[in-house]
Amino acid sequence: MKAFTTLGDGIEALKLSELPVPEIKAGEILVKMRTASLNYRDLLVVKGVESWKPLSRRIPISDGVGEVVAVGNHVSRWKVGDLVSGIFLPKWLDGELTAEKYILPLGGAVADGVLAEFVVFDQNSVVKIPNNLTPTEAATLPVAALTAWHAVSRRSQVRSGESVLIPGTGGVSLFATQFVHALGGQPIITSSSDEKLEKAKELGAIATINYKKVPDWDEHIIELTNGKGVDHVIEVVGGEHLNRSLNAVKLSGTICFIGLIEGLRAPINTYQFVTKNVRIHGIETGSREMFEEMNQFIELHQLKPVIDKVFGYNETREALKHLEDGTHFGKIVVEYQA
Repeated sequence: MKAFTTLGDGIEALKLSELPVPEIKAGEILVKMRTASLNYRDLLVVKGVESWKPLSRRIPISDGVGEVVAVGNHVSRWKVGDLVSGIFLPKWLDGELTAEKYILPLGGAVADGVLAEFVVFDQNSVVKIPNNLTPTEAATLPVAALTAWHAVSRRSQVRSGESVLIPGTGGVSLFATQFVHALGGQPIITSSSDEKLEKAKELGAIATINYKKVPDWDEHIIELTNGKGVDHVIEVVGGEHLNRSLNAVKLSGTICFIGLIEGLRAPINTYQFVTKNVRIHGIETGSREMFEEMNQFIELHQLKPVIDKVFGYNETREALKHLEDGTHFGKIVVEYQA
């Protein structure tokens, strides 16, 4: 089978190889992959950034959809022909995240991902894709959508009428916008692109701010909310941006912290954190239970992921470069067959 592998030595060094089709054991399924989608984390793995650098040659990319083509002994959850998607953390099936569940994330330093023609999964570590989505659309869900769902539905518990600041127009941000809108909330989106902000309005944003044109965007948000601040923030940027979000959120508001685009560390105004009585939740993707709950919500509301561009399998390097340049609006997808 064809498979891309990486040592964390850059996009150009991605190696397309011929590898044996993996064998399945009891309780496992063999999946012929159809599509994959890219996340910012994939760039960190392929470039070998800090702890994301593979410890040995690895198949990268965590998100994808494929068709079950063989099942091992004692498999009861799936049959040949089912369309499934792997979960990012294969052991996190339900409940809170624990050390025992936080192992072997797909396509990272120690575990292979889905950028191969065939992938073996444990029968418990995949979910059925939503009925209203194609495999190309459903490939966008495992990290970006589930992270947004975890933040919006589980942690922030957004209710109708509540305001939610969502910085940027990346994958997590756009899914969060769609989820908040479907729940009856009021998404407020920031971006440096007026064109992207106009597209965000089509997804349900009730207000948009170009932070290049409005440098004090956090103060502007306070004005937009009549001096109160937003009920929730889906903080996908990280770094110093967290302090601006802290200023923009209301007293006793919620910040779901996801982002690392502006760095892994930043000084926090701890005094403001205390005096505003704010809850800050760190968000790691989500469990299989959350994934299945989210898929039901997507079907119920007939939501469709925003896809920026689709590349062919042999164009994977170009797809990663497109992600790297940051001009995309929505998810970038790789299709394995024409």
